[in-house]
Amino acid sequence: MQDRVKLIRTDTENTDFRLLVEALDRELSMHNGENHDFYAAFNTLNGIRHVVIVYCNDILSGCGAIREYAPGIMEVKRMYVPPALRGKGMASAILKELEKWASEMDHSECILETANYLPAAIRLYERSGYERTQNYGQYAGVEASVCMRKKLK
Repeated sequence: MQDRVKLIRTDTENTDFRLLVEALDRELSMHNGENHDFYAAFNTLNGIRHVVIVYCNDILSGCGAIREYAPGIMEVKRMYVPPALRGKGMASAILKELEKWASEMDHSECILETANYLPAAIRLYERSGYERTQNYGQYAGVEASVCMRKKLK
């Protein structure tokens, strides 16, 4: 039987998105340790209006979001797939849909920040065409941060 994957475009008011963000924040707090407060300050839902959630066989399976960073540039935020559901292509599907949405809104580039202790996330972004770039904004000089970018057009 083939999995039924359903991607939904929504916003930060979506209850399922908020459930996933709570789980993401719990997981990140364990990894970030003493740096958690620093990262949490930049992972609020402020400014995020474009959210994608995915269901696989009607099971809530992940989320991601984009927000405008600068004219023509969207920042990928709040990417998350619960641990038990990883490795099934959900994150790739979410990322592709976010990029498609950004492109539809005439943005030509996506940027993102992830952590150097999340090698699976880094591999996902590299497989998806993202390249490492100089740390931007609040992540400049932060050794644990890995910033990446991808041209959409």
